Amino acid sequence: MTTYNLALLPADEKQAIELDKQAAYDVWKVRNGQEPEFYLEQQKAKMNDPEQLNSYLQAVDLYKTLI
Repeated sequence: MTTYNLALLPADEKQAIELDKQAAYDVWKVRNGQEPEFYLEQQKAKMNDPEQLNSYLQAVDLYKTLI
């Protein structure tokens, strides 16, 4: 079994992992009725960096199909 120490990753890779986790959690909250559908729009509006926004939107699209 291979183990990975995420603390050793570069900052941009850590940020990408965090955005992916946040997208999964946000979609989960909407699907389980803990947040309304427009919650995802609110989360998108909070992001300033276009690159981060793009990563988040791709992850949201992925998790909408999986969850």
